[in-house]
Amino acid sequence: MGKSLKKFLKIFVPIAVGLFLVWYSYNSTTPEERKQIIHYISNASPFWVTMSVILGVLSHISRAIRWNYLLEPMGYRPKVINNIFIVLISYFANLGIPRSGEILRATALTTYEKVPFEKGFGTIVTERVIDLLMLLLVIIITLLLQTDIILTFLEEKGVNLIGAFGILLVGIAGLFISTAIIRKSKSALAQKLKSFLNGLLDGVLSVFKMKKKWPFIFHTFFIWAAYIGMFWVIKHTVAETMSLSLSELLVAFVGGAFAMSTTNGGIGLYPIAVSAALGIYGISSVSGDAFGWIMWIAQTLMVVVFGTISFIVLPLLNRNR
Repeated sequence: MGKSLKKFLKIFVPIAVGLFLVWYSYNSTTPEERKQIIHYISNASPFWVTMSVILGVLSHISRAIRWNYLLEPMGYRPKVINNIFIVLISYFANLGIPRSGEILRATALTTYEKVPFEKGFGTIVTERVIDLLMLLLVIIITLLLQTDIILTFLEEKGVNLIGAFGILLVGIAGLFISTAIIRKSKSALAQKLKSFLNGLLDGVLSVFKMKKKWPFIFHTFFIWAAYIGMFWVIKHTVAETMSLSLSELLVAFVGGAFAMSTTNGGIGLYPIAVSAALGIYGISSVSGDAFGWIMWIAQTLMVVVFGTISFIVLPLLNRNR
């Protein structure tokens, strides 16, 4: 398979899957249900939607500030305003081409702040590892808070819990065995993988070596608190979801988080995943779909609007660079 075809598929397939899921979501509802969903969306409280958008913007600002804590030990301290615009641009780019935002983010940092690409990209990889660990923490907390409900739901769906646990153990054992093999192997591929894994580990451990580790940890928790907060406030836009507790909403939050990483910006899949998770607590598919679409539309519009502004303002702000 040629490189150009691979690039085309990487761009086209996620978009095609997202559009298919939008079509599927549309056709799986009756005309009456679609009217109700549209009614919920069009009559969503501007106050709560605005609150969700504000929390989203604050999370991006916090991420931009936190980024400097990773760059400072290497001798770089970009302007925070440039960081904010670059972060917003990266999220905007990811809506079109998955993971292109990370490349664009490191490139923009090189262009406007003279930070070498590989060093800037290394800090972004470290960020992603930290975010993955935070997502795992949220998943663990969710499982602990909603253990009975989740286990009951899985049993009702015919999921063999013993088999699933066995697969998990096999997967963990396989991970350890694979790591051991890579560490002992002398092949070129193993050496590259070893170097990559060591780099990720060094990046994570560097957090505890930096001078401002506590501000870094604070911003990390603030970012994820803002993510959960902007999801939580949307519950006030749909009557049926207003009574849901934070721990119940975390189940839908986790489902939505996985959906966001599957298609471009979660297009199509995000409302389906959120609605399915809310259905565990007896929320109707109409209300669940409305909740998912309101959340997705609000955050996507935020990324598009502020990303577009950043694309225009960043070069104007740095026209002498």
